Amino acid sequence: MTGWFGETFAALASRNFRTLWTGSLLAFVAFFMSTVVQSVVAFHLTGENTAVGFVVFAQGLSQFVLGPLGGAMADRLSKKKVILACQATITASFLSLALLEATGQMRIIFLAAGSFAIGAGFSFLGPARTAFVVDLVDARRRGNAIALTQVALNASRIIGPLAAGALLSIHVLGPAGAFFTMTLLYVGAMLSTWVLPDSPAREGERKGVLSEILSGLNYVYHHRSLGTLVLSYVLTIMFGFAYVTVLPGLVENELHRGAGSITLLLAVNAVGGLIASIFVASLADSPKASFIYAGACAAFGVALIGVGFAPSYFLLGVAMFFVGAGSGAFQTLNGAVVLARVEPSFYGRVLALTFLAFAASNLAGLPIGMLADGVGERHTVVAMGVAVCSVFLAFRLLDRAVREPRRSRLPVLD
Repeated sequence: MTGWFGETFAALASRNFRTLWTGSLLAFVAFFMSTVVQSVVAFHLTGENTAVGFVVFAQGLSQFVLGPLGGAMADRLSKKKVILACQATITASFLSLALLEATGQMRIIFLAAGSFAIGAGFSFLGPARTAFVVDLVDARRRGNAIALTQVALNASRIIGPLAAGALLSIHVLGPAGAFFTMTLLYVGAMLSTWVLPDSPAREGERKGVLSEILSGLNYVYHHRSLGTLVLSYVLTIMFGFAYVTVLPGLVENELHRGAGSITLLLAVNAVGGLIASIFVASLADSPKASFIYAGACAAFGVALIGVGFAPSYFLLGVAMFFVGAGSGAFQTLNGAVVLARVEPSFYGRVLALTFLAFAASNLAGLPIGMLADGVGERHTVVAMGVAVCSVFLAFRLLDRAVREPRRSRLPVLD
């Protein structure tokens, strides 16, 4: 047991990584609080899934447009300074939403504008923070460190929705209190980043930003195995993770419970994700990582289909647990599997492409919300699960086709 524990949490032996991990945990908690609070506020303002999708779409739009630029900045500037600037932007956005809600001035357009600004911050923050891990941790533990960052994320998926639900249930606090709490959490994240050593900018001749973005795309295109991996990840997250958009409508229209009851479902979902992410963290640097990664994708899709067919709130909770387990293992291993195929000078730009997955998921929120209003939440979630399973099958076939020619040439190279 001691050996397993030591391997699972090995990267936390680094003081700098522990500090970064703690700040990431605070930021992740705030993010998952915002996912619940923004969805509930948007649904209560209008009573429509489309409004929830519109708010999510705004965040996805900024991430999609700015994501590649964020990756280029992570590869050419001080990662610490990039992270601090992004954290300041997100803190200001949460504070603005808190003041609007507290003064009764909140409107869907303001909620969407805040979501857009938060997405802009994440566009630069995500690649810089993950690439910063590479600078702070010994090469032998980088996969484990990236996996442990995902453990923090999945732990936050428990803490965030529960904290959001508790604040929403207290009338004197409500959404405004939740937004103020998110602001304070991000102040804590900024302080943890501030005490870390600086990450120097990349030395040598620099190309223009556009040239660096294009070179990153060209790098992925010519490494077909890497390109297949990145594309499958983006499609899985895009089709799968937008289920959060229709969850308030699913529990209210199909199961006749308040939209706020999604907090418990998201907490159960996060427990499954946390358990799975801890289990696979010790395998992030092993040869088994790719196989488990693919299996987790398939499990995620099947579990989503289960969510669509769940006839009761209890069984919906069971299905959400397995959605969390499948998606948690899938996300935990993604960073390690991707970086194992990437040269260090391209870390930021390749990671930015994987972060576009969440932009795509948020962009999909609007059409998925409209689809749910048209054909119903159950049919929509089932279709999403089928799409994820289809991506899994396509990835297995394409990845095998790309790798087989390479293996067949190995004896010649010897």
